[in-house]
Amino acid sequence: MTIAEANEPLATGIKILITSKGLKNVYVAEKAGYTSQELSDMLNGRRLIKACDIPRLAKALNVKYDDLYASGKGGE
Repeated sequence: MTIAEANEPLATGIKILITSKGLKNVYVAEKAGYTSQELSDMLNGRRLIKACDIPRLAKALNVKYDDLYASGKGGE
């Protein structure tokens, strides 16, 4: 399994939320305590999204943890 496969659908959910909220990746990265490159690496399968990253990303996007995953699954 590749990092990109492991990050799905979480990475997709985060991308969808960023777009739907009209935010920029750099803003979300800074709110979550990452550099824009670190967030880009997570979203594009170059860095594993770890369990400890989920609360930081959810807080930066002002959503529940489950919303990150559900958005990537088509809102199921």
